[in-house]
Amino acid sequence: MEKNDQLRELFRMQKALNERIGVHTESMSEEEKTRWILNYCRAVGQEIAELTDSVPWKWWAKYQKFDEQNARVEVVDLFHFLISLAQVLGMSADDVFNSYVKKNEVNFKRQESGYQVKDESDSKHI
Repeated sequence: MEKNDQLRELFRMQKALNERIGVHTESMSEEEKTRWILNYCRAVGQEIAELTDSVPWKWWAKYQKFDEQNARVEVVDLFHFLISLAQVLGMSADDVFNSYVKKNEVNFKRQESGYQVKDESDSKHI
């Protein structure tokens, strides 16, 4: 597999996993899309909490240690749910890549300008 196809392969694999558990993103009604976006947002939030628990964030607890291996697993879990979210929204791997490139350009422009005022209009073209 070429490196350029890795993101496409992740999308293919996630589609297969979702379909195996009965989630068919390509044929969802608006009501189903809304429900699954909320489901995946909740899952992402949970995975973020699990990632947070991989680092010693409790300043009052002396027993905590950084669990880098688990942190890596939680990041991968996040990708599962983020890809599923993209698929519910009808986005392909190419769509995500192209949107990422455009948004990255916006973010660099914001940093160059000092980003002192929030203005979502600079992302309307994405």
